[in-house]
Amino acid sequence: MSLVPFEPFRHVDRWKKEMDRFFNEGLPSAFGFQQEFGAPRMDVYETEREVIAHCEIPGLEKKEDVDIHVEHQTLTIVGTVHKVQEAKEEQFHRKERYTGRFQRTVALPAEVEADGTVATYKNGILEVKMPKTQNNARKRIDVEFH
Repeated sequence: MSLVPFEPFRHVDRWKKEMDRFFNEGLPSAFGFQQEFGAPRMDVYETEREVIAHCEIPGLEKKEDVDIHVEHQTLTIVGTVHKVQEAKEEQFHRKERYTGRFQRTVALPAEVEADGTVATYKNGILEVKMPKTQNNARKRIDVEFH
């Protein structure tokens, strides 16, 4: 007879996996919700002439999967990451890659124009370059002294 090391939390770990699966997969689908990506992480910075946003969205497959809206000082990115089924559900031990719909709206540090905005997607990063409006340029105001 071989000795097996005692693992007091082995059953707790299995119970935790089942609870995670229930709350992440079972419960949302029971109420008609799809598991959502939520709000992707984003970096926003500005240069002298434009505002640039880098957004992490791994798993996009085609340009129709993402919509970008730019208005004044607001950037909104909406899209869908489609599920790629590599294994059957019962074969999963851990499921951390997100699929489904996502949306992110951020306030921009300056007013931008939708015309001239350019977006590129490479290696899971969406880059959006937005030109600043002309009236946003800082002007020196002379003060009249009397």
